[in-house]
This record gives sequence, C-alpha cells and structure tokens, in this order.
Amino acid sequence: MDCIFCKIAAGEIPCKKLYEDEQVLAFYDIEPKAPVHFLVIPKAHFASASEITAENSAVVARVFEVIAKLTAQLELKNGYRVVTNCGPDAGQTVHHLHFHVLAGRPLYPDMA
Repeated sequence: MDCIFCKIAAGEIPCKKLYEDEQVLAFYDIEPKAPVHFLVIPKAHFASASEITAENSAVVARVFEVIAKLTAQLELKNGYRVVTNCGPDAGQTVHHLHFHVLAGRPLYPDMA
C-alpha cells in the first residue's frame, strides 16, 4: 500500500509528533491552516469516514479521547475545530482517515 499516513504511522516518514499510542498518532500538519493545526489518525488504515463500522468504530472514540487530551495540554481554552474530509468533493487528498484539529484564531466564517 502506498499510503503516506501509513508510512508516517510506521515511522518510515518523519513527522513532528504530538502523541502516539498503539492505535493513534497525532502530528502537526506540514501546511497549517491555523496557528495550531495538527492531525490525529488511526494507525489502522481506513480510507475515510465512509469505512467506519460497528466493528472498527472504537478507534474513532480513541481519536477523540486523544484530541481532548491534546487540546487540554495545549490550553486551547478559546476553542478548536475538528474536521474530517470524506471524498474528493469534500477536499480529501490523503485517503487515510484523519482528523484536522485547528485553533489559535477565530475560525469563522471562512472555515465553516
């Protein structure tokens, strides 16, 4: 499989890591759209949110647990946005389920 996020999760491609456990990896986006912009991915490969099922959805809960932990550690007290794109019309360019966490400035109205 030629998935850049799988390669990052496997340690084959370096990243600016924020968090890692057996299921989840969080790292800073290389093209940030806000002062704080990091990604949280499951290490298991899912192409998008369309592949979430009852059998694999626990990893999504783990992703959100990690997001809560990291946003608290980063003291994002004024709020943050969590975004996942699903498919080409939504702007998904990497076909590995991932969640963008954006913060550090008001994110409205330009980022609905």
